[in-house]
Amino acid sequence: MESSPVRNRLMLAAAALLFSTGGAAIKAATLTSWQVASFRSGVAAMFLLAALPEARRGWSWRIVPAATAYAATLVLFVLANRLTTSANAIFLQSTAPLYLLLLGPWLLREPVRRADWICILAVAIGLVLIFMGAPAVAVTAPDPGRGNLIATGAGLTWALTLAGLRWLARAGDRNSAMATVAAGNLIGFLVALPMALPVDAAGAGSIAVVVYLGVVQIGLAYVLVTRAMRHVAAFEATTVLLLEPAMNPVWAWLVHGERPGPWALAGGGVILMATLGNTWRQAHAPRVA
Repeated sequence: MESSPVRNRLMLAAAALLFSTGGAAIKAATLTSWQVASFRSGVAAMFLLAALPEARRGWSWRIVPAATAYAATLVLFVLANRLTTSANAIFLQSTAPLYLLLLGPWLLREPVRRADWICILAVAIGLVLIFMGAPAVAVTAPDPGRGNLIATGAGLTWALTLAGLRWLARAGDRNSAMATVAAGNLIGFLVALPMALPVDAAGAGSIAVVVYLGVVQIGLAYVLVTRAMRHVAAFEATTVLLLEPAMNPVWAWLVHGERPGPWALAGGGVILMATLGNTWRQAHAPRVA
């Protein structure tokens, strides 16, 4: 039975919207940052391994670097979200293309082309704009300065994750991507667990939030992405998935009344447009043998 193009695009959009709820949900839990990071990844790992056969295949030592970088991204994103605004956390993590282009010559032997420097410059400008408009201290952003630095680290580790996945793709293993996601969540759970214990009290609300983050915001979203990506072109998929950083601040505003500053919105807009433009350029570049 032929897959429906409309259904696949709707699945990608739904996945992006689920991913985008992470910032608001992370702030809603009364557990500590380390507890949310650990238990969220633990639940996600169990769900992915149970729901996706491809997540149980392709396990080898080759996925360890990418899975470790992904685990760091997961943990750093939670820590950043609890210290700064959701907008700053997701926009700063979205600076990954800057690091990926700069690290490409060393990690992937991919030269930085002249057109790439436009993207690098634009993302760097967006990064500066975000740091220029550090948000005021608030209940949902008690330490914006430190949170921004942690989120910047998440951008670097996310770039390393993408580089690792690209390296694995060259090996031709179709299952390595989902195995990396499952392994990354398992590593994140184990690494954050010592800081998460003991758990003095966990209300029903916080437990529900953690289950939602693991099963729905990560697990179900990846199920949708996995099913849809097989039938959607890479550029179109990237465009649809940009709904995640675009909607993340919206959910935080609706749920917590958190308002990102104008500098953060401007910087985030520059970063997202640079990412979209660079992806479009690569998608339409002439293929070289």
